[in-house]
Amino acid sequence: MALSRREFITAAGVASLRGLARIEAQSTAADLVLFNGKIVTVDDAFSIREAIVLKDGRILAVGGNELRNRYTAARAIDLHGRMVMPGFHDTHIHLGGHSRRYIDLNDTTSLAQLKQQVSEKAKELGPGEWITGGGWDEYHFTEQRKPLRADLDAAAPNNPVVLTRAGGHSSVGNSKALQLADINKASPDPPRGLIERDASGEPNGVIRERNDLYTRLVPRDKPADVRASLLDNVREQLKLGITSVIEAGSSAEPNVVGSYAEWELLYQKHGEELPRASVQVGYPSPAGQAKVGAQKLKEFGKKTGDGNDRLRVGSIGEMAADGGFTGPTAWSLVDYKGQPGFRGRAFFTPEEIHANIEEGHKLGWQFGIHAIGDAAIAMTVDALDKVLHDYPRNDHRHYLCHFTVLPPARTMEIMAKDKIHIAQQPNFTYNLEGRYTETLDGDRLATNNSITTPVKKYGLFMAFGSDNLPIGPMVGLYAAVTRKGESGKVFGKGEAVSIREAITMYTRNGAFLTREEKIKGTLETGKLADMIVLPEDLLTVSPDKILNMKVDTTIVGGKVLYERA
Repeated sequence: MALSRREFITAAGVASLRGLARIEAQSTAADLVLFNGKIVTVDDAFSIREAIVLKDGRILAVGGNELRNRYTAARAIDLHGRMVMPGFHDTHIHLGGHSRRYIDLNDTTSLAQLKQQVSEKAKELGPGEWITGGGWDEYHFTEQRKPLRADLDAAAPNNPVVLTRAGGHSSVGNSKALQLADINKASPDPPRGLIERDASGEPNGVIRERNDLYTRLVPRDKPADVRASLLDNVREQLKLGITSVIEAGSSAEPNVVGSYAEWELLYQKHGEELPRASVQVGYPSPAGQAKVGAQKLKEFGKKTGDGNDRLRVGSIGEMAADGGFTGPTAWSLVDYKGQPGFRGRAFFTPEEIHANIEEGHKLGWQFGIHAIGDAAIAMTVDALDKVLHDYPRNDHRHYLCHFTVLPPARTMEIMAKDKIHIAQQPNFTYNLEGRYTETLDGDRLATNNSITTPVKKYGLFMAFGSDNLPIGPMVGLYAAVTRKGESGKVFGKGEAVSIREAITMYTRNGAFLTREEKIKGTLETGKLADMIVLPEDLLTVSPDKILNMKVDTTIVGGKVLYERA
């Protein structure tokens, strides 16, 4: 029987209301609601809200506590006033896996403890086996000196030993390692490196910048040997509130430890339980063979930005222009303090670095180049400027990693013109205080790892990371806002920034470097639900309390991946 006009309209209205009810019911469903807190969005206005709603890995709503009643979630977390902010984005980190030969020395506090660790590893491996390790820092030892060959000889007389310093720019070996490397009193300094010697001219075991003189002799690990360690190292970042990383240097070559292919395998199996990663790829040829490297990049078949929101190909990097102050061999425009004639080491000629940048740039790659000393920064910027002049490309987002010593004003003016960015490590001011005090003086010391001058005076774009010295972002935030070294001394107070600015550089700005600013880095509706919960308010707490603050909860893609007991 046909419906009358009135009956049709009434039936249609009821159906419409039922449809609206279904839509409303669907819109109120959520996976997780966090409420009764301080939600620091890091949006354009740096808005502060009370609650945030997550669904299907994205942010569904941000607003007041009324959101808790508006949405039905599988889980609701009462923050009890705690702070929520975007997860940290470490723009320069090294998370490679390690084999059974390796000793983690990051928490070692004395040479006596280091020697005990080496001795125990020698017993574990047996005589003749290579022992490796890394992370030692003489400024953290009670003895306040470096380990030398004699220390390692005493700990493992029957094993070759090589231990890399924190920062990766020098290593110490024992007598067996020196003998196998054919390094003796008559050996000249290697290209790009320096052999440290005792008063008699004998090598003391420490080699700056050329760790490979030792490590090339160590039996090569297979990728499968280090996969479990790599997984543990990447997962560990969640405890620190790190939800995204830029891994500083993988290989385009397959079937080797540290290859991009190994990262792909890791994320295929475990991507949903790890921080997101953008993985740099090293330029695949030695200095002076740019064309060879370009061909290998073509054969690699990927370039910057390929991948997905869990794992993507990053820039070409680190492609170091110089050494580092953990060597110390950063390339300087003036002599090192107390070392007449010594200015560190350049790892490229201007022509070599220009050729690499030109070839990679033409292929569409982004570059993230290690440049620490002011001489290295100036050379690298000049090369980038020439390439950008000859081959203009909008929104290239090339950047320098580290930027420790302020370069000449002319260099920063070129960077502003060309939009060359900076991935800096403010934690260096804190953790490398001893090295800087040894090697720098005057304004060069005061403005180490400068923030205000490049960002506010010259308008340069900067994002923060750690370079593992140490990884914890709280150290970087603390150093950025206080400019204090480990001793408590303030270096260049005028280079400090506000905590809001520091948080922005450690979250939102990192997403820009990887071209992901539209999908992450801030807590805004529609973006990826990557965030952390902190026990106290970073915006109001005393700066001295920032240094040791722990993360309560880390959420990636809307899933709670870490909770502190």
